Parts: sequence; structure tokens; C-alpha cells
Amino acid sequence: MIPSLEELLSGGASALGVSLDERQVKLFFKYMDFLLEWSKKFNLTAIKEPQEVIVKHFLDSLSLVAYLQERNNIRLLDIGAGAGFPGVPIKLASPGISVVLLESLNKRVNFLHKLIAELGIEGITAIHGRAEDLGQKKEYRENFDIVVSRAVAEMPVLAELCLPFARLGGLFVAYKGPKVSEEILDSESALKILGGKLSKQVEITLPYNEDRRTLVFIEKSSPTPEKYPRKPGIPEKRPIKNKAAGHCIS
Repeated sequence: MIPSLEELLSGGASALGVSLDERQVKLFFKYMDFLLEWSKKFNLTAIKEPQEVIVKHFLDSLSLVAYLQERNNIRLLDIGAGAGFPGVPIKLASPGISVVLLESLNKRVNFLHKLIAELGIEGITAIHGRAEDLGQKKEYRENFDIVVSRAVAEMPVLAELCLPFARLGGLFVAYKGPKVSEEILDSESALKILGGKLSKQVEITLPYNEDRRTLVFIEKSSPTPEKYPRKPGIPEKRPIKNKAAGHCIS
């Protein structure tokens, strides 16, 4: 028997250790309708089928929630938020979390502003900018309990973009596919230089479609040197790599 969309969302969330009440479920469907309507005009997501939005966007985003030790009074930053993933689903499932969505494309930021107004939720905001620039600003640098990023770049680059925002003792969590081991090895020098330490990897199997994901947890163990993040474009062009690979940038 094929589950209804409501059962797909609620049951899938439950399988990931996340409980959604009736109001939260309604907000998720309001989000989906708004996203699919906007995607007719702008390329916000290549996924157009409601079932796939639920599994590949909503449930994928929610896979982190059960591993958050605190779900109240913490600040979370989503870097490269795009159409709001994973930050908006995390916020909908955990209303006590304060969320900032950082996105570099203006049309997506405009969508996020309208989405937040449409959902009528507080404690979440979208800002336009690049991580390389905002990571050097006092009001953002080392000012978040959790920094997340989903499908933005490889680990050495992500570490430079994300770790400067995490407070000491905080976390940077990267949403990755199943084959992330090589990326983690490549990021050893970057993590050491940037003040991060690999805490754990959690393998997730998404409900209903068996796609596998890996959540990579990096603890902020020491301050990030002031020179990082470098200027826009540099982390991607000259990522910090291991000396053994002959590409170590300091």
C-alpha cells in the first residue's frame, strides 16, 4: 500500500527519530507548495514531485535533528542554504532553535524572505552574502553553536567556509553522500589549521528510497586563525590539502 504524503512525512520523520505534530506537518506542506510554485518561475530545485521533495529534501534535512543534544536556545547557521535546506526543516522540527540562512544568490534570498513570511515563523532569518566575507565579520565569526552545510563543496573547502563561524566547543556538520572517506582524509590538514577535529560520522539510510547519506560532525576545538576564510573564490581555487598530496596551503 502506497503511503499518503502525510504518512510519508510523519512516518519518515519518526523513522529518523523526529516527532512532528499536526501543526508542524501543515507547515511542511505549506513549505512544499510554496517551493513548487516558485520553482515554476525560478530554478530553486530540480525535484518537482511531492514524494521526492518529502524524502530527498525534507527527510534528508531532518536526518540531523535526532543527533542534536540541545534543541532549544542554540544558534544554527546554514551556509549555502539555497531553497532552505537543511535549515528550514530543522527549524520547523525544532522551533526553539534560532536559525540563520546564508545564501549568496539574491533571488534565493528573496525566496527565503517570502517563505519565512508565508510560514509565519519567528527565530529564523535569511541573509545575502558569501561565507568568505561574513566569516571575517565580528557579529558572525565564532558566534554559532552549530554550522551546517548540504551539498555545497568538498570537505577541505567546506571546512574553511564553515569553521570560522562555529564557536569554541561548537559543531560544524556536513551533509554528505556515502562515499565521504576520501574527502575526510583530504581535509586532515584543513581541520588542523582551522581549529576543527573530526568527532564522528553517522551513516543514514533515508526512509522509503534506501539512499544513503553521511553526517560528518566536526568539533571546533581551537580558534580559527584570523586569515581564514580567505577572499571569495580562493578556498575553491586553492583548497587546504594535506602535505602528502603536495597541495598544502597555509
